[in-house]
Amino acid sequence: MTSAGVFMWTLVALTTAETAMLGNNGRVKRSHFSSSSSSSSSLSWSSSSSFSSSFENSDGLCLHGGSSVPSLTSGEHMFCLCADGFEGSRCETVKGGQCYEGVGLYYRGSESKSESGLTCETWDADIRERYLSSDVNAGRHNYCRNLFYQRRPWCYVWRNQQLVREYCNIPRCGSDSPPPLPAPTEPQPAAEWTCGQRSRRKLLKIVGGKVSTVESHPWIAAIFVRSKSKEKVFRCGGSLISACWVLTAAHCFPHGSHDKPQRFSVTLGKNALNETDRTVEQNFRVEKIIVHEDYDNSEGNFNNDVALMKLKPRRGKCAAESKSVKIVCLPSPQQIIQPGVTCEIAGYGKEKQGLWYKSQYLREAWVNVFADDVCRHKDYYENLITDNMFCAGRLDWSQDACEGDSGGPLVCELDGRLFQFGIISWGDGCAKELRPGVYTKVTNYKQWIEEKTGLRVGAALPQK
Repeated sequence: MTSAGVFMWTLVALTTAETAMLGNNGRVKRSHFSSSSSSSSSLSWSSSSSFSSSFENSDGLCLHGGSSVPSLTSGEHMFCLCADGFEGSRCETVKGGQCYEGVGLYYRGSESKSESGLTCETWDADIRERYLSSDVNAGRHNYCRNLFYQRRPWCYVWRNQQLVREYCNIPRCGSDSPPPLPAPTEPQPAAEWTCGQRSRRKLLKIVGGKVSTVESHPWIAAIFVRSKSKEKVFRCGGSLISACWVLTAAHCFPHGSHDKPQRFSVTLGKNALNETDRTVEQNFRVEKIIVHEDYDNSEGNFNNDVALMKLKPRRGKCAAESKSVKIVCLPSPQQIIQPGVTCEIAGYGKEKQGLWYKSQYLREAWVNVFADDVCRHKDYYENLITDNMFCAGRLDWSQDACEGDSGGPLVCELDGRLFQFGIISWGDGCAKELRPGVYTKVTNYKQWIEEKTGLRVGAALPQK
């Protein structure tokens, strides 16, 4: 064999090795390369760090966040590995730009008008930085996108001198027209309430969150149970909905309404589980526990996960309003929280899945409400989700409720007041990808709460 033949044979072999490493469709396999090589190999993987560096830096060769894949022999650019939603030799072409797949999370087309024909507004700097950094022109455009897990691509438009969301007139791939889904509507204005007000915003984890103060969540209730050894053990969170009533989750009571109330106590105004501040905390025994009659965990999904606790009055009175103790508003069924809206959760639960201890301090986090069909998707919880639940999480899966936060409130702000739309119920793990937190839908239980407590939901709550 001639020297030229040997050279050609070696080049073919190396090219074949590169092709095998890159796998099908030009996507790099996530294989582990050993730092050692056989004696018969003249190619060392000790230069893998420089390969990685070249792979990440496209030097402008690849557009829209694409990465340049270099040759292992020469280090020169071979082709572009494109980001989701793009294709072409330089990732210059929007893939499926005329339609969207699924709910359109990866739609990268250039449609810039809403269903009503209004021109979309340009995405602001905060949204570009947080969600569109790898998009066309780093998000500096007004194209429709599906942020916050809504039903399909949408954008902001000006309507009646207000900036509102509208879905875009983009067909789903494989259909002739967009699915007949209702456009987002703005939440109905809340009536005048004396509830849902706090004296302090956040001061400074719930998983991935921040240490908070009880003044930021003055309706939070810490529920304790007395163990067989007479030890006072934290059981669940809850929320104060009137001076004498606490709303929480049914699964906090293993024996349902047969759990003995005298074994339980509730502390309001508590900043830390291992500290007591008698100047702000209010402690109560429990007079009655009411677990929803249709609570059912036979399918492992905690359906109708709602319960009430009536506080035992002291000297004829229950909770007294203060900076650290206030009542949360309960929404009426007509008050609808839209997918994508950011809400707050708070609790004393574990900061991370797998920890043997709970957080000692009250913590808060922010989550986005998911569209119902997203939560019911086969990649999420599928048929475990019922009409009595909704999902919420973060797009980067960084914040979530965790074990010990059960029963606590998910609150959303409407017209300057905080309304409890959810009860922390269940989830698969904590801050786990494609596994958002699942919350009891409080608006489904207006009549039940009114019947059991005598309160009026959707109006100023009586102090009884």
